[in-house]
Amino acid sequence: MTQATAQGITPNTPKTGAEALLIALKNNGIEWLFANAGTDFPPVIEALAGAAPGTMPTPVTVPHETAAVAMAHGHYLVSGHPQAVMVHVNVGLANAVMGVINAASDNIPMVVMSGRTPLTETGRAGRRMTPIQYGQEMFDQAAMVREPVKFEYEMRYPEQGGVMISRAVAAAMTAPRGPVYLSLPREPLGAEITPSAPADVTPRPPASPAAPDRQALAEAAAILSQAANPLVICQRGDTDGRLAAALAALGAQHGIGTVAPFVVRNLLADDDPASLGYAPNLIREADAVVVVDSPVPWIEALHAPDPAVPIIHIGPDPAFSRMPMRSYRSTLAITGDPATTITALTQAIATPFDVLAKRHAALAKRTSFRAEARQDQIAQARRSDPMGAEWLSHCLSEVMDEDAVIFSELGLVPAALRLKGPNRLFSNPHSGGLGWAFPAALGAQLARPGKLTIAAMGDGSYIFANPVACHQIAEALSLPVLIIIKNNAMWNAVRRSVALAYSDGAAMRANEMPLTALNPVPDFSAIARASRAHSAHVATADALPEALAEAVRIIREEGRAALLDVRVAVSDAH
Repeated sequence: MTQATAQGITPNTPKTGAEALLIALKNNGIEWLFANAGTDFPPVIEALAGAAPGTMPTPVTVPHETAAVAMAHGHYLVSGHPQAVMVHVNVGLANAVMGVINAASDNIPMVVMSGRTPLTETGRAGRRMTPIQYGQEMFDQAAMVREPVKFEYEMRYPEQGGVMISRAVAAAMTAPRGPVYLSLPREPLGAEITPSAPADVTPRPPASPAAPDRQALAEAAAILSQAANPLVICQRGDTDGRLAAALAALGAQHGIGTVAPFVVRNLLADDDPASLGYAPNLIREADAVVVVDSPVPWIEALHAPDPAVPIIHIGPDPAFSRMPMRSYRSTLAITGDPATTITALTQAIATPFDVLAKRHAALAKRTSFRAEARQDQIAQARRSDPMGAEWLSHCLSEVMDEDAVIFSELGLVPAALRLKGPNRLFSNPHSGGLGWAFPAALGAQLARPGKLTIAAMGDGSYIFANPVACHQIAEALSLPVLIIIKNNAMWNAVRRSVALAYSDGAAMRANEMPLTALNPVPDFSAIARASRAHSAHVATADALPEALAEAVRIIREEGRAALLDVRVAVSDAH
């Protein structure tokens, strides 16, 4: 019995390189092929058209490459399953590169493929037939993505289609996870597979997660057992919520709280006693710090712990070796699956009873202080005209049910949200490739039909998202997401960076800071209406709850996407 048959995969013998590639994608658990097609796609399109039901991924036409990659990104965040993207030769790959950079930063496994201009001019079925197939040829097309991907390869022969995919998926899913890239010339895609060299389309498993070293665990446990005020820093969890559960158990058993500065994927529920929110200044109060799979745990110039404080780094690659410069001090660096390592650490720590009581009391005091501060900030944001982003964030968390998720891109204030569990908030990766939240939410909605999915972003991020393409996708695929635009009519992130660097400079004194204003602001609602989405402008704080309720009603009852263009005050804090 073959591995494919043992896993319940319908046997299917590929006849061409394209068929082998597509069947192997499906056999490796990939359900969706997000594609923006070009002249290199005929063998792929022919294979899809003639496929037996259920033997190949479902193709999705995506009218912009950055949206295709972000949809695969968002799908993985809510499903835990990698998906595939296919774009057109070098020009399509160029549009996709920013999304690949985001995926690499966020450790998102996906198979990114691009066609490659035919290599031959005569004699083969896939030979060059148009002028652009000369103009699009490159010496090293893969160079555009070689640095951010974990693995890259160019297909040479049709029978390679299956094993090439299986190797790529295994690499993508091996920790630390990330995107992989395959270059696909048209000749091997269209070439027939001969009986003498059959294609292997069976999956290959990823490497098993690393187990933490016992001696290193014992050293870490000794440090944390003796600490009066230990702290965990964690910016992101796994898609199954295992790390969140492990951190909650660590907090319950040993009174060690978790803070999530610069959060990418939220972990603890807001009401978990171990949840300390998102403020990086808590780091300065700790006498022992555990950094869990956090690429940027603090800003070295602003929040670095005292040099005497022991620092323990935990993760599949605790040194983040793919980052060119990362100088965070380290007392211990433990390689291991984060959830497994934290669970083992919880079992190894011996906290004296009197110390435990003091830790729990300190956590409760911080939780109370954080709740009071949040209420004050929300109330002040409601009174502001225009409203503050804290009020917008609070109102959004009020409409979220147990299954709702938010994709936030410079749109929300995490401290003002009341999140009910892990993986409810997904923030833009630290790589900063803008235009991510809207298409990522579309990918998540595709993975979770019937669930409420929210994309909240700044006005500039909405423009970057190629909104015409995204609204077309939402309508074509019946993906009724809730789109929130935090409209302050400027690139406020740029303005704030100038304020930090030149607080007393000429730019801050100018009536209008150069290169930051977005006036005149487009009619974002009109863009949404072009694809039959519901849309509305919200100018006052008191009007927001009713507008949100109506938008959610339309999503649930009419199955249409809904956009709210919300006027929000400019802030120096976010």
